[in-house]
Amino acid sequence: MKQQTLAMANGFEQYAKKTRRAVFLEEMEQVVPWAELCRLIAPHYPRPGNGRPPVGLERMLRAYFLQQWFNLSDPGLEEALYDSAVMRGFVGIDLGREPVPDETTVCKFRHLLEEHGLGGEILQTVNLFLQSRGVRITTGTIVDATIIHAPSSTKNREQKRDPAMHQTRKGKQWYFGMKAHVGVDSKTKMIHSVVATAANVADSTVLPELLHGEETKVWGDQAYRGQTEAMQEVAPGAQDLTHKQYRFKDRVDEIQRAKNRTKSRVRSKVEHVFGVMKLKFGFVKVRYRVLKKNANRLFATCALVNLFLVRKKLLYSAA
Repeated sequence: MKQQTLAMANGFEQYAKKTRRAVFLEEMEQVVPWAELCRLIAPHYPRPGNGRPPVGLERMLRAYFLQQWFNLSDPGLEEALYDSAVMRGFVGIDLGREPVPDETTVCKFRHLLEEHGLGGEILQTVNLFLQSRGVRITTGTIVDATIIHAPSSTKNREQKRDPAMHQTRKGKQWYFGMKAHVGVDSKTKMIHSVVATAANVADSTVLPELLHGEETKVWGDQAYRGQTEAMQEVAPGAQDLTHKQYRFKDRVDEIQRAKNRTKSRVRSKVEHVFGVMKLKFGFVKVRYRVLKKNANRLFATCALVNLFLVRKKLLYSAA
């Protein structure tokens, strides 16, 4: 390891406190399978040639993950790295020797992941890593979807909305954007299946794609009712535990209402996943045009959500 320059020197402060950001990055440093992910991306990453040598692959991957964890744009990531010594330390940048990767470099790395569809492979690689550490997918799956908002304004260069995004009505409110459909393990809360669609696609239409095929029980809200046959085509013998209609025009079926409440004790676990994705990582709005780019970000974010949810177990087992 190279000797640190004064730009990286630390410890002269009389008063110091480890921030929540520093604690978070220390935890993620230990639980992310860096070697496996670098091997996944390496065949597509530029090799040194006659021109300027590329930034190290692991360094760019760390910067990309910072971008997802803290919901940063390409220029926002560059500024954050210059501003935060903790972030620079996580990426491994010493300003005494080198500058921070500029926004163009960050953008090109993101485009490389999008071009080769590596977001989905990152999710698969992380899930395989977690299974090797004892976090296994069981035979119960919870299915659900959440809306990721997109700008509905036409005040842009093309003078029109993103054609890949659509509007949908939920309750009495209209929303414009995309939908993130997920299949989540009922015990570990690990996301094992993800589908990205426009917001107007019905939740039930993608149900078969959210199952891994070995389910014995499937939970979901009322958007998935009446899909028992489609469910059992993928997972024969799976028990349909989706919510059933209990409110009718002239009455309320209290027995069915009570059954739905019982099912919600398991089904509600999927909300923890969306809570991390939206509240912790800030993935509430799409950042790019075209569904493919946002889907790639969604898959990578789901991989990071899985690592975040089981980080305590991984750290405890490693201790």
